[in-house]
Amino acid sequence: MQTFPNLDALTAHAGQELGTTDWITISQEQIQQFAEATGDHQWIHLDADRASRESPYKTTIAHGFLTLSLAPRLLAQIYKVESVKMAINYGANKIRFTNAVPSGSQVRMKAWLHHVEPQNANEGASGVRAIIECVFEVEGQSKPACIAELIMLLFD
Repeated sequence: MQTFPNLDALTAHAGQELGTTDWITISQEQIQQFAEATGDHQWIHLDADRASRESPYKTTIAHGFLTLSLAPRLLAQIYKVESVKMAINYGANKIRFTNAVPSGSQVRMKAWLHHVEPQNANEGASGVRAIIECVFEVEGQSKPACIAELIMLLFD
């Protein structure tokens, strides 16, 4: 894990890799829970029998947004800014789902700190807007499952 004492140290790291997480398993139970939470019950995610017959992946696959939703959890494994009191997911500049995540597969995330810019003060707090490129890899696959340029607001 990269640890930065403050936002100035993070800013100085702009343009560099932040790190890579350990592999985590995406289970069918997680996929089912995500379907329940979002109301996305498409058969490609939930019907293992049909997927084995009709899907090019021959198994169920995770929702693309399930993969993306792992970003906060995985970023917490990659970097920390000790002075930050509040971090906010601000949005994304670009998201692409470039490969499937089959149920039971392992994924990890690599992250790069694209750039950092000042953020307007919020009730006396100083902060930055950090643009982080996240690449979600699937073990054994050459093509990543998701590439996302995420925006984080970080306040001291």
